[in-house]
Amino acid sequence: MIRAAVRGVAVSSGCRALIQFLVYYSSQNFLRSRVVSDPKKIEKTEQQWRQELDSETYRVTRQAGTEAAFSGKYCDLKDKGIYNCAACGEPLFSSDTKYDSGSGWPSFWEPVSEDNIEYISDTEYGMLRTEVNCKKCGSHLGHVFDDGPKPTNQRYCINSISLKHEKDE
Repeated sequence: MIRAAVRGVAVSSGCRALIQFLVYYSSQNFLRSRVVSDPKKIEKTEQQWRQELDSETYRVTRQAGTEAAFSGKYCDLKDKGIYNCAACGEPLFSSDTKYDSGSGWPSFWEPVSEDNIEYISDTEYGMLRTEVNCKKCGSHLGHVFDDGPKPTNQRYCINSISLKHEKDE
């Protein structure tokens, strides 16, 4: 596509060569990033996940389900600690960033690390939302919204069943 755009414009041979190099280089990096897998990422079949998780945890984490509001075991939990992924144990949220949003799900204003979270655009049900997944295993956690408290103004609205709380000692 870039070559066609360049053909109709008077471009020096050095400029044309640079454009061709950039097109080639970007395609090589794109292919390389698709071939090399992340060694930290957990890859399992759906059958393996079904065997490891109870049916409700599987429905929420692997099928992007949602637990009923105010039904989760961590909605009102005040204990200090870390909230890990229920499927793989990856640390996701700290009790230091947990707050009561009144939404009926545990809410956090920041993850433990952006490296542990994956964001996916979600347009189901006629809404534009951002789905939050565990980056290590791909488990659905919940959604993030821009109506949270300072300093981030974020509300990570997370299903309790997708988390396991590890209490500080």
